[in-house]
Amino acid sequence: MKKLIIEGKKEISGTISISGSKNASLPILAASILSKAVKLSNVPFVKDIFTMIELLKFIGLKVKVQPNKKILELENKKRNINTLAPYRLVKTMRAGVLVLGSLLTKYKKAKVSLPGGCAIGTRPVDLHLFALKKLGAKIKIKDGYIIAEASRGLLGAKIKFPSISVGATENALLAAVGAKGKTELMNCAIEPEIIDLVKFLKKLGCKIKILKRKIIVNQSTISESKVNHRVIFDRIEAGTYLIVGALVGKKLIIKNIETKIIRNEIFILKKMGVKIISSKNSILILRSKNLKRILISTKPYPGFPTDLQAQLMVLMTQAKGRSKIKENIFENRFMHVPELKRMGAKIDIKNKIAIVSGPTRLTGAEVMATDLRASVSLVLAALVAENKTVVNRIYHLDRGYEFLEKKLKKCNAEIKRL
Repeated sequence: MKKLIIEGKKEISGTISISGSKNASLPILAASILSKAVKLSNVPFVKDIFTMIELLKFIGLKVKVQPNKKILELENKKRNINTLAPYRLVKTMRAGVLVLGSLLTKYKKAKVSLPGGCAIGTRPVDLHLFALKKLGAKIKIKDGYIIAEASRGLLGAKIKFPSISVGATENALLAAVGAKGKTELMNCAIEPEIIDLVKFLKKLGCKIKILKRKIIVNQSTISESKVNHRVIFDRIEAGTYLIVGALVGKKLIIKNIETKIIRNEIFILKKMGVKIISSKNSILILRSKNLKRILISTKPYPGFPTDLQAQLMVLMTQAKGRSKIKENIFENRFMHVPELKRMGAKIDIKNKIAIVSGPTRLTGAEVMATDLRASVSLVLAALVAENKTVVNRIYHLDRGYEFLEKKLKKCNAEIKRL
């Protein structure tokens, strides 16, 4: 099993270029089922993307991969498409369930395995199915599969989500673009990745309006012509490297970003005492001493993202005083805490709140990744810790971070893969 060996306390400087967004690419790839031909650029070639490519190939799409150019080209010109998404291709990646909306829209039926992904909570598909049923789909779950049908097509409806869900909003959008009449989606997620999906769908000819947390979709005719789209930058990767800079950076530049999208994350880091100079498409982080404690909660966008909670917790271990972070999105997202404590972190969990005391001297240890963001938090802890750290089970890391070792090595970090 692959592992990372990291020597800590190495000051880093240089430039890190942020990759395209995994969480934007995956729903856009699912939406490509609707089109005849698509060319995507700025695609991050991480494990989850390759899994989605395999799923689309299984369904019947023709896929051309150009990793060096960050380009994916897709064609869907077959009449006999496979409307099945099997367990073996969905079990490791939650986004696989997003083909459900696209298949229902275009082919009026789908059989999709219940999804997998990180073990950070139940994350049920109830809200996905709730929305699709409102649009007229007949759905049953049998033998671990969602079996959905809309033999006469989907019908527009008014749908108010009982709670905000990124995945359910995306699946509802993919289904609603082909529904007869008008659909109103209320209490939607409005993450930048969803905005990027909407931009892509509009290029396909879809009629969509966003009004705060309300999305209005009118019945649309999908364009027959080839669609080109550039995927937005990965804001979670950007936030991760911002925290790297705050922990061990001397002079670190983060580029290929839109700073307005991550202004809340920048504000929080500045509040903690991190020295940041922002421009429109890049950020300079300078050596930051005397970090301050902070009290924060994870929230849907534009709030602080749950996907940066584990990384921020590492920064909290180096801040003066007792910091608190409340996890409001997933019930099982503190699984990295025992591993950080093995490295010397002082963290107490009370209900959904982690109380972090600092500044703390972290020391290298052998640790184990439990999910995607937990794995990168251990890398961050290793960078600031004394001596050597071994991070095991890094296949989680490979699901969402492109060229992590290469990017860090380029900036003088001592990190290698075994």
